[in-house]
Formats: sequence, C-alpha cells, structure tokens
Amino acid sequence: MIDETFVRNRITELRLKKGVSEYKMSTDMGHSKSYIQSIISGRAMPSFSEFLYMCEYFEISPRDFFDAGMDNPALLQQAYEGLKTLGDDDLLLMINYINRLKKD
Repeated sequence: MIDETFVRNRITELRLKKGVSEYKMSTDMGHSKSYIQSIISGRAMPSFSEFLYMCEYFEISPRDFFDAGMDNPALLQQAYEGLKTLGDDDLLLMINYINRLKKD
C-alpha cells in the first residue's frame, strides 16, 4: 500500500542514492532550506507539480518513484537510455549477458 509514509521514505531513499542533503535538495529545487525536511518529518507533502519536479530532479519517472522494488531507478533509467541506442544484434548480446548474470 502506498501512503504518505511510503512517499517520505522513498524521497529519503532516492535523495541518499543521489548523495545530496535535505538542505541541498531543497535549495536545488528552489525552496527554503527546510522544505524537504518538512516533507520527511510529515509536516507537509509536495504538490503534484512539485512531485513531478522531484521525479525530474531524481531523473526518474513517476512510475519508477512508486516501484518500491526498484532499488536504483536512476541507474536503470541510464541503462535504458543507453540500450535504446543499440541495434538489434547488440541488444540480443546484452539480453544474453543479462540472462547469464541472472543465473548466479
């Protein structure tokens, strides 16, 4: 179930993976230094437009944000963008490589 606690925890998780402080994220997004801290503490929730901007900040889609099983969505997005540039032969090689790694 997705609730406010999930949103707060996911923001913290993604922020830590990005390697930025609450203060830096707040100011990077054009807010006061305590903006993210107020969300994490439960005093506020981002508006929908702020949520979309937050996803952009993390370089992920809203779908990725809500996928709790996705450990590092920004890295997966980067890989996906690279895969989109490959031809069919190279894509098949990558799929075989991924399947080989999954066997472990």
